[in-house]
Amino acid sequence: MEKPKHHVFVCGSFRVAGDPKGICHRKDSGALVGYLETEVSDRGLDGVTVSAAGCLKLCEHGPVVVVYPEGHWYGKMDEERIDQMLDALEEGKPAEALLLA
Repeated sequence: MEKPKHHVFVCGSFRVAGDPKGICHRKDSGALVGYLETEVSDRGLDGVTVSAAGCLKLCEHGPVVVVYPEGHWYGKMDEERIDQMLDALEEGKPAEALLLA
């Protein structure tokens, strides 16, 4: 397996005990994982891996998405904002307006 160029993590609100308790899962972050996977595939973005993550501890900004290795943190994500993030990723830059400071 080749190392991904970008790894996108979507907060799933899961805690150590396994129960989702935060905001992201209540705002349907699980569906965002599926949407991201479909968009990455449809756009032919080879080298991009999408994963659900445990709680990223920024509930007030949920759903939260993080792109590594860049370390870009995005908040209040929905399908429209994911499209903007992926457009910027394709251009090799962050979606500045969506970044968490």
